[in-house]
Amino acid sequence: MRHLGRIAALAGLILAVILFWTQDARAVVALLVRARFGLVLAGLFHLLPMILNARAWQAILPGKGRPSLARMTQLNWIRESANALLPVARLGGEIAAYRLLRRARLRRAPAIASIIVDMALSIVSQFAFAVLGFCLLLEATGATPLVVHIAYGLAAATPLGILLVVVQQAGLLERATRLLDKLAAGRLAHMVGHSARIDRAIRTMYRRRGAIVACLAWRSAGWVVASGEIWLALRFLGYPATLVQAVAIEALIQAVSAAAFVVPGALGVQEGGFLLIAAAFGIGAPMALALAAARRLRDLVVFLPGLLAWQWAERPRPTAHR
Repeated sequence: MRHLGRIAALAGLILAVILFWTQDARAVVALLVRARFGLVLAGLFHLLPMILNARAWQAILPGKGRPSLARMTQLNWIRESANALLPVARLGGEIAAYRLLRRARLRRAPAIASIIVDMALSIVSQFAFAVLGFCLLLEATGATPLVVHIAYGLAAATPLGILLVVVQQAGLLERATRLLDKLAAGRLAHMVGHSARIDRAIRTMYRRRGAIVACLAWRSAGWVVASGEIWLALRFLGYPATLVQAVAIEALIQAVSAAAFVVPGALGVQEGGFLLIAAAFGIGAPMALALAAARRLRDLVVFLPGLLAWQWAERPRPTAHR
């Protein structure tokens, strides 16, 4: 199991290479060369939705002692970078975020609870964004086989999002820890109290309805604004994309990437998704793959420095001497 991420990454890389090789790689390269520095600007546009996502996360934290928006943006940058580039099934970023929240002197229970609740609300808002993308695709293309398959996928995912929010408020963490403690003959008793405090912090956050609504609103705004990256990239590549097309492509490609969470960076899966979704809007294969390459360039421009920032943030602190 520990090598699953590496195997999935290798398989995805092979698939991506095959897609580029079989879909006129020279035409893809020509489009990228023509766009030049414009794709870097399109990638840097991701900083804006990243700030909105950080504001969403900050909204559910207790007001007293919560980090500033600038600090939350740095933490969210590191969190997204680790989830996007490392073979950690989208959990490494949450672990990094927790460690850095603790370094910011936030108590253990609120720190863990904020990450858990923010993850759930992110999934809920992303599902709503995917439904929006599906409706735009349906309006543009009609009930094609691709649209039908997406509808099945959304229908299957609907109860999962609802169940996730309900389970978080049911004290499941404490119950699971008590069960593990019994199986371990009482050797995990110290963890039961921690789990109970985290469950209470989660329930407290969900009772703050205004903060939950604010988090969902900021998250939803982040998803929509992120479509600007697609719009800019297509424009720099020479395709006159509309905002409707950009929103639909971004919504559906994010859903595809989320479904392929076990594959680091959704390698290969994301490229295949761009081909299918862009083709539904009449965008040719070379342009679709050039757009996928632009998304990979974004990862290098924005997320690779995020990993370096993580290493800097985790550096040992100097100790005070008398």
